[in-house]
Amino acid sequence: MDDRLYRPGVGFMLINRDGRVFVARRLDMPSEAWQMPQGGIDEGEDPAVALFREMREEIGTDKAEIVAESDDWYRYDLPEDLRSKLWGGRYIGQRQKWYALQFLGSDSDINIATEEPEFMDWKWVPSAQVPELIVPFKRDLYRSVIGHLTAKLPPRFVLA
Repeated sequence: MDDRLYRPGVGFMLINRDGRVFVARRLDMPSEAWQMPQGGIDEGEDPAVALFREMREEIGTDKAEIVAESDDWYRYDLPEDLRSKLWGGRYIGQRQKWYALQFLGSDSDINIATEEPEFMDWKWVPSAQVPELIVPFKRDLYRSVIGHLTAKLPPRFVLA
């Protein structure tokens, strides 16, 4: 598949001290779908730089450190009915680099009421629960990403 058909992006699995994963509920989705934060990579931007920029833009903090990175880029296709509505119809899906991060702040550092808010709510959940919270067309991607990143975590990490 032609990479130009996929919007380049990053996603991150933010892990707190209790081994739980950050998820947030989107403002623009009427469903109960939650997701791990993700966003686009600007032209010429390094994925790790995009990661921390997106983190600040979406959850109001970048108090975290990278502890694992996906070896490959993951892709997902948008359902046909969403393709014309997102990103000006330019892409059929996203191609993403994923990271696991250790959250170094406290819950009070998280502020989803950012300059351009994307989320209405957030919470920490066990990693096994995350794929069941996402929209159905991203579930397989989330299972793969979580499995891959979990296997790459340093031994000190124990996910809830």
